[in-house]
Amino acid sequence: MGKSALLDHTRRTAAGMRAVRASGSQYEKELPFAALHQFCLPILSYLAYLPLQHREVLRNAFGLVTDVPDVFRVGVAVLELLSRAAHEQALLCLIDDAHWLDTASAKVLAFLARRLACEPVAMVFAVRPGHARRELDELPGLSVGGLSDADARTLLAARSHATLDDRVRQRLMAEARGNPLALLELPAAGGFAPPDTSSVPTWIDRGYQARLDGLPAGARLLLTVASTDPTGDPGLRQPKLPRYSPEVILVISRLADLLGWSVDPKVTGPYSLGKCSQKSPRPAM
Repeated sequence: MGKSALLDHTRRTAAGMRAVRASGSQYEKELPFAALHQFCLPILSYLAYLPLQHREVLRNAFGLVTDVPDVFRVGVAVLELLSRAAHEQALLCLIDDAHWLDTASAKVLAFLARRLACEPVAMVFAVRPGHARRELDELPGLSVGGLSDADARTLLAARSHATLDDRVRQRLMAEARGNPLALLELPAAGGFAPPDTSSVPTWIDRGYQARLDGLPAGARLLLTVASTDPTGDPGLRQPKLPRYSPEVILVISRLADLLGWSVDPKVTGPYSLGKCSQKSPRPAM
């Protein structure tokens, strides 16, 4: 719920601190130390000031030599690198999309976060709800919920280019369910009419698509039918839907909780999910 925006706000308000930022990537999650390499790039100029053994460990981690690095030794070396960089200016380390971190980077970054109490370094991770990393479990956290109705109205009023009819505003708020990104992107994507595909924020769609691809065929069919009905009335869909096994119903319930869907008495949900379910590369049946 706006986790990247919160990191941006943290960076803007951290007066006097140098920001070091990295993001996990689903396309690099199988590459050991990929995120750590991105994290260290802005401060690699301090590598020359490290002891030789620490320099060699980081060279190994970043693929400059062929030896397999030890995660603990990499963590100690990066801790020394951060300490050197922070000696000149305090550091603010921001890790976005931590749920996509490769395992080696997640272990090293969690190692660092537990050992920074004596250093002028702050570290903040942003993780998608429902995708917690085991490596980060012991770190203190803050759960961020959706916007209240009052805050959602304020956001729409501040960012909309035209005055919204009250019914349109209520529909937007019902679809977004407090998600600030959805509140901003849905009007820009053309409202509820089928938009041109180039106008759809595809990177948001990919996030929902990844969740949909793992569902059983029956669950995908139900979500597809639900997303094509603009009224949200489940009674209109009953003739179209077959009976579902308890396993499919359980998956649907979990998905509804994860994505903020309401399934009783009306089905409403995130605006992108309808587009994703309709264009899923897998057949529904």
